[in-house]
Amino acid sequence: MPARRAKTARAYSSPACSAHELEPARRAGRADIQTKRIYEPPDPADGYRALVDRLWPRGITRPRAALDNWLIDIAPSTELRKWFHQDPRRWTQFVRRYRAELRAQAPMLEALRQRARQQRVTLLYAARDPRRNHALVLREVLRKT
Repeated sequence: MPARRAKTARAYSSPACSAHELEPARRAGRADIQTKRIYEPPDPADGYRALVDRLWPRGITRPRAALDNWLIDIAPSTELRKWFHQDPRRWTQFVRRYRAELRAQAPMLEALRQRARQQRVTLLYAARDPRRNHALVLREVLRKT
């Protein structure tokens, strides 16, 4: 009976051999970028962890944040952030204005894109809404070549 199990096991590829099939995005030089709230615990699968907020998140210590970098310059400007928070229905306009701000940060965006082609990059944000936040806009901009 043990010989039969071994025979069945050989019919499938080993976890080590098939692990590459589960890795998203790094094939063909595509950037591997994800977003995550800073309040979620760090995970080794996060790769390069970059906070993309201008303000330090309330209640988070630096050791708990486990950051590789704090990218203040690619966060929305204080004026844009305050303008959007006055009325969340301005989401479409916020996206357009934030993209315009990001054009001035082309060298920093390209460096982040290059890093994401080599390893996973996790953009950390403090916003409560996981569907409407600047990290999602930034991820979309970074994924475009």
